[in-house]
Amino acid sequence: MQQYQTFHRNPKVPDPLPPPNTCDSQFHVFGPTDKYPIRPGAVYCTPEATIEAALKLHKTLGIARGVIVQSSAYGTDFRILYDALKTAGPNYQACIVIDDSVSDAELQKLHDAGVRGARFNFWKVLNLMPSPEGFRRSIARISELGWYAKLHMPVDDLIEMQDLFKPLKLNVVLDHFGRPELDRGLGHPSIAVLDGLLRQGNWWMMLSNGDRWSAHGKPWDDAVALGRHFVDVAPDRMIWGSDWPHPLVPVNEPAKDDGELLELVYRYAPNDTVRRKILVDNPAALFGFGT
Repeated sequence: MQQYQTFHRNPKVPDPLPPPNTCDSQFHVFGPTDKYPIRPGAVYCTPEATIEAALKLHKTLGIARGVIVQSSAYGTDFRILYDALKTAGPNYQACIVIDDSVSDAELQKLHDAGVRGARFNFWKVLNLMPSPEGFRRSIARISELGWYAKLHMPVDDLIEMQDLFKPLKLNVVLDHFGRPELDRGLGHPSIAVLDGLLRQGNWWMMLSNGDRWSAHGKPWDDAVALGRHFVDVAPDRMIWGSDWPHPLVPVNEPAKDDGELLELVYRYAPNDTVRRKILVDNPAALFGFGT
């Protein structure tokens, strides 16, 4: 397995601190691998990124709520997720990987533990891509529980498969800005497709990894422009996730400073009211946290 960069050990405290009840809408937990073995075919793992390390980060950043997203490294082995939810407490919930191997009884157990969504990894590199038929079956099952769906895939693949997704009636979250190609510019037809989905009313955008998608690098002004664009399109359905511990960052690149990345999110919002929507009100509405 290829080695990747690990998380920043001493991130800055964001200036200013985010508003009370800020939610990190996507982070992952890993390891130790002797207790939580990764699945065959997994492309990465960050064994030091435990739930305890994540909670320490959240305390530093001023984050009070969070959503633990089951990593592709574990697939449908939920042992680490159950333990992490128990440690994190009632201000945290989770989003899982699902396929036909997960029984109805297991789904109910996951729901009772605090799971409220399922993530579908259509990004081929993760070796966990569902079939269209399996996806439809899973959507029908999670719809009965009132869960949301997350789509993790490059925007061009989303466009190619949009007939599979447009009929969805449950809440749908587009991961990581919809994985755009920012060197194409905001006028590219792919952005119009994302805009159209967001205008349907049940589609949400995760404003995460803007620094990764930037074609120009720091200070990531092109990502800021795209973030502001999506905020204008659907301000009540924008959320943010750190994506900690930042999987698949090449080992020769510096570790990502989560305080700095939270400050990047501030730049997507034109004012404090919209900033609070992205960080507090919108995730509270989607995930069912109280405001």
